[in-house]
Amino acid sequence: MDKLIYASATALAQAIRHKEVSSTEVVEAHLRRIEEVNPRLNAVVLLTGDRALAEAREADAALARGEVKGPLHGVPMTIKDALDTEGVISTGGTLGRAAFVPKEDATVVKRLRDAGGIMLGKTNLPELSLFWECDNLIHGRCNNPYDLTRGPGGSSGGEAAIIAAGGSPFGIGSDAGGSIRQPAHYCGIAGIKPTSGCVPRTGHFRPPGGIQDFRNQVGPLARFVEDLMLVLPIIAGPDSRDPAIVPGPLGDPQSVDLKGLRVSFHTDNGIASPTPETAEAVRRAVQCLADAGAQVEESLPADIGQVPEIYGRLRRLSGRSEIKQVLDAIGTREVHPFTRKWQESLADTSASAEEIFDCMAEWDAFRGSMLSYIQDYDVILSPVCAEPALPYGQTMDADKLPGFSYVTWYNLTGWPGVAVRGGTSPEGLPIDVQVGAGAWHDHVALAVARHIESALGGWQPPPL
Repeated sequence: MDKLIYASATALAQAIRHKEVSSTEVVEAHLRRIEEVNPRLNAVVLLTGDRALAEAREADAALARGEVKGPLHGVPMTIKDALDTEGVISTGGTLGRAAFVPKEDATVVKRLRDAGGIMLGKTNLPELSLFWECDNLIHGRCNNPYDLTRGPGGSSGGEAAIIAAGGSPFGIGSDAGGSIRQPAHYCGIAGIKPTSGCVPRTGHFRPPGGIQDFRNQVGPLARFVEDLMLVLPIIAGPDSRDPAIVPGPLGDPQSVDLKGLRVSFHTDNGIASPTPETAEAVRRAVQCLADAGAQVEESLPADIGQVPEIYGRLRRLSGRSEIKQVLDAIGTREVHPFTRKWQESLADTSASAEEIFDCMAEWDAFRGSMLSYIQDYDVILSPVCAEPALPYGQTMDADKLPGFSYVTWYNLTGWPGVAVRGGTSPEGLPIDVQVGAGAWHDHVALAVARHIESALGGWQPPPL
């Protein structure tokens, strides 16, 4: 079974097409793995096993007729419970949607299914995808497969946990402040927050839009970078429903020549110093790029210290009203303690027009400064977070929050950011490295991440 559950989605797709293995066998193997590990992880909160097996049999029958649905023909996947799935309960982690059944798939889910993907189930998340810990009042908390006393990150924590444990080859998450990359880091897998405007968010709950729309993206997680490269072109592009998505150019990672690539790196952003092992993982990644002929330079953007202030001001812009309106609209009366703490930390009233203007001007100035900086580089290497996976209950502590500034600034710039495993902590926890690039240079970041993965070993099976 290990051969199937630990294979890449790319390898599984090829094996199914060549009839080396059936889709039914692949789906059955992953369902057995979920049954084995999920009682300890609580990562998959709604299993669609019967439907998945029926679709797998249909995929095998179609292949026997010489029909291939798409590049994911017969390949299983999981979907974060923030994304609508037709006929399948989609809670968003909040009690007001505990029994909500969408009438249609989110755009990305539909595109994956049209490409031949088969959904195994929905994965755990924090309420409203708001937090870096994966817990809610409907399904409870999700555990990290490398240490069950720690969290898998958030908000796409269930996705990262079940993928790392071999229960799913890939899945879809969302990222407004690190919610793909931080769980990938905590669970030692790969994940990409694409360029802003690349992938439609239609069918995501909370719905995107408003002042902070630019920060919210949807993207894939997988054990292997090659699967991010496979899935991103499938889900990218306008859907004529999400007004923020544009037909931007998605380059080919295979076309990227590492020799001569201009690489900026930093191991400490001056906001939160990382653990020694985290800094060492970045240095090792930098060295493997230098060995490949890249031009590396230690450099820190001058204005990166503004990230916590800008991100914090954006969070407070609409006060409690934004979250209250969402909760009232769906009928959530009881909220998770983290949500209550979040609400209490916000202002009682909405921000004034002057405050909004000042914040947006500050944000625009920061983005302009970052655009000037990236002109001299092709990619930026850094930690994903200052520390590996934290024990439950610490993530929202004031002294831990600065450690997430390494991921949040990519949400402020709208640039792509890829997380890929580069090391291990003394406790045996995964440590990912972050590879960033300028807008619409997702392919460059992916190419570099794949080289780091190859050189440093990438994902390693958890002790489950």
